[in-house]
Amino acid sequence: QVQLVESGGGLVQAGGSLRLSCVASGRTFGAYFMAWFRQAPGEEREFVAARRSGFDTYYADSVKDRFTMSGDNAKNTVYLQMNSLKPEDTAVYYCAASRILYARRSSEYDYWGQGTQVTVSS
Repeated sequence: QVQLVESGGGLVQAGGSLRLSCVASGRTFGAYFMAWFRQAPGEEREFVAARRSGFDTYYADSVKDRFTMSGDNAKNTVYLQMNSLKPEDTAVYYCAASRILYARRSSEYDYWGQGTQVTVSS
């Protein structure tokens, strides 16, 4: 069982930055691909980025070059640094965990956090 808790969301102006954090419980943190998804009102949940130690970090095209995902295994924590934010980045951001190699679909993720709201004003 893995429990995930996100933090770091908030309100920011377009062009600004935010850093999200996700703390995972359990001693098997390193065995999972950890991902960020987001969901805007009326939209489907969308893959943002994912990583696992020893594997490449991969991103959605819409955030590549603006967002950076990193991790600290000692703290069981992953981060999402979001720069050059746009109003279309407004969504609830979720942290998720999967054992599937390079998973991108939400159905491939077994564990989810409660989400943190990110609002980007124009």
